[in-house]
Amino acid sequence: MWADGKMDCEVITIANGVKVLFEDNHVIVAIKPAGVLSQSDGSASPDMLTILKAYIKEKYNKPGEVYLGLVQRLDRPVSGVMVFARTSKAASRLSEQIRNRRVEKIYRLVVEGSLKGSGRLENFISKDEDRNTVTVLDSEKPGFKACYLDYKAISTKNGVTLAEVKLGTGRSHQIRAQMAHAGHPIVGDLKYGKKDASCRDIALEAYKLTFEHPVKRENITFEAPIPASYPWSLFA
Repeated sequence: MWADGKMDCEVITIANGVKVLFEDNHVIVAIKPAGVLSQSDGSASPDMLTILKAYIKEKYNKPGEVYLGLVQRLDRPVSGVMVFARTSKAASRLSEQIRNRRVEKIYRLVVEGSLKGSGRLENFISKDEDRNTVTVLDSEKPGFKACYLDYKAISTKNGVTLAEVKLGTGRSHQIRAQMAHAGHPIVGDLKYGKKDASCRDIALEAYKLTFEHPVKRENITFEAPIPASYPWSLFA
């Protein structure tokens, strides 16, 4: 269930705190900081696509428009490892892996309360696009889609628990909403939990990513280090 091993890489920090973990002619793997968009929403807010395109353009002195394919997304307040395609062939092959659930993404999070053991949360979820929030129910209802995730508690300290989550379905805000519905909202989640003055960002990170290299056809894993800020610092 859980991916093993990781690829050792030289980490390069570029604009807006984005960290590049790996790059070759086919893919680029980077850590998205909390607060940075996956792609532009038309505002002046920084986004991963624009930042990485500028990095590639400058590093390789590329003329004209730089191609970079967005094959996955993370919510704005969520940090984590992302892979981008540097060619259309790589984009197609990575997208196929994602569709076929062959890309493994494991989240690290800190939730309120004492979460015990491991298990699966199965619910039904619906998104209100106007309010950008989701509602979670225990039983099926028209307009709601089935969702599930597997969780594993790691350690509990000072009334909060470090845990890992692997998604079974990829619904919007799924981890945040399901954990809150289960009575364990994520620390710092203003939308589904409560304000925590000590926590600057939501304590949710897509920290481990495993995929098959689109050309070499080898499985590779990338892992982000645990953040130094609170509440992560309790478990470092």
